[in-house]
Amino acid sequence: MSTSNTPTIWAPASGEFPIFAKQLRLGEFVATLALAQDNAFGQPLESQLRSCLLAAWICDAAGFEKPVRDTVYWVALLRYIGCTGHAHEVATAFGDEIAIRAQTLVHDAANPAEVMHDVVAFATAGRTKEESEQIVRMIQQTAHEWAVHNFKSGCEVADMLAQRLDFGSDVRDALRFTFERWNGNGFPTHASGQAIPLPMRVVHLSQDMEAIGRLFSPAKAIDAARDRRDRTYDPALADVFVAHGSAWFDKLAKTEPWDAVLDLEPEPRRLLNGEALDNALTVAADFIDMKSPYMGGHSRRCAQLSADAARVLGLTDDAVTTVRRAALVHDFGTTAVSNSILDKRGPLTRAEFDRVELHPMLTDQMLRRSAALAALNPVASAHHEKCDGSGYHRRVHADHGDPAACVLAATEIYVGMTSDRADRASFTAEAAAAELRRLASRGVLDLRATNSVLEAAGHGDSKAPAPSRPKNPGGLSHREVDVLRLAARGLTTQEIADRLFISPKTADHHIQHIYNKITVSTRAAAALWAMQNAVIQ
Repeated sequence: MSTSNTPTIWAPASGEFPIFAKQLRLGEFVATLALAQDNAFGQPLESQLRSCLLAAWICDAAGFEKPVRDTVYWVALLRYIGCTGHAHEVATAFGDEIAIRAQTLVHDAANPAEVMHDVVAFATAGRTKEESEQIVRMIQQTAHEWAVHNFKSGCEVADMLAQRLDFGSDVRDALRFTFERWNGNGFPTHASGQAIPLPMRVVHLSQDMEAIGRLFSPAKAIDAARDRRDRTYDPALADVFVAHGSAWFDKLAKTEPWDAVLDLEPEPRRLLNGEALDNALTVAADFIDMKSPYMGGHSRRCAQLSADAARVLGLTDDAVTTVRRAALVHDFGTTAVSNSILDKRGPLTRAEFDRVELHPMLTDQMLRRSAALAALNPVASAHHEKCDGSGYHRRVHADHGDPAACVLAATEIYVGMTSDRADRASFTAEAAAAELRRLASRGVLDLRATNSVLEAAGHGDSKAPAPSRPKNPGGLSHREVDVLRLAARGLTTQEIADRLFISPKTADHHIQHIYNKITVSTRAAAALWAMQNAVIQ
């Protein structure tokens, strides 16, 4: 498969990117984020790319000008970029959030009864009759409030990430209407008709048509466009699709989505180099880690520690940069693992761990589509491999000749052990260091790479002085930082109160003050702000 049309360049030897690498276009990076959104909705990779193509063809048939077409392009690829921000809440309510998202993806979101049928079915699965009746009553009483908060979280996180990628108000304004519908039955504001920006109205149609056409048939998709016009979709756009949809599905079946989408990237095409590339990869890291409250800041921390360890090991500037950037995206594949597994408070079953083991393979598949990102793959997708062949997903003997990969493998274990997880509290730094030494002594981890990680983490012979406590960002007090960390972890107001020995009223008071100070309105956005400002790491 061809990957992109960007020329091979000679990159500077300052560590900005591996020598002879291809430049990364913004379109490639955003298309890779679209693959992660496919994972989050339980769809095959490139589903969202296919919907981008349909959206582009709708624009052509409708005769829209270039500014609209350009905005539609980016909105089609970024529509669900906030999806990891509220994955925890969806899973808490319904179990496997990926499964319910997949099932409701093709439903008529402008028809609450159709969506509610699946919501009730998921929430009551495996329950007794009495429990089911109680759950149904609770859903009837709280469903609207929950939906408003849930979809508001997704939109707020999407806006923060899009802003960091330097998208303008046209794209950001459209993303705020991701979950609205033509007849006003969407969320969170119940916007309707022309109040929904035209680019998002196009994407509402194209993404539904892609899913229905792929999962059922092109004829059923066209029937849905005809039936839902002037209810779910802009009627003028629905009519365009009814007229051309059959030919478009034929064309789509013969098209390689990745290449076709990159060919349509608006010009001038932005290239990501140096600091801009680092910023983009950090956006990807935060998008990934937003998925679980227990992953907050994980990729950033892995990137910092692995880069420090690579320097201790004496690797070149280019190698240090590669391991740092690989660490930022190494967990891309976790977007395909349900939060019912990631946030489980007990041991995983064999089947559940099978799903976990898939995530490095998916990271590999996602990164390799882009020549520039593929350069990170030997390190990024090998972060769970072991020197004795006991790791995953390939279960090969980790290559001692690739010290960067060995550094990230050891870093992943150290950072994971010294972080809270759903089923356990964090280990002490000393206990984690002892475990890494044990694994290295048994040949599970590379000895030199492990020692470099331990020295970088402060476990060497000459320990670095303890860093001074930094000034709290955003004007937050020390108590507010404590509250924010717990809220970002997904704790309820009552649980925060219990943990800090304060009243629930006081905890809620702190939360509202925090939101006001950092200008967010949801837990997900507060968690993202905390990652961006190193409050959680």
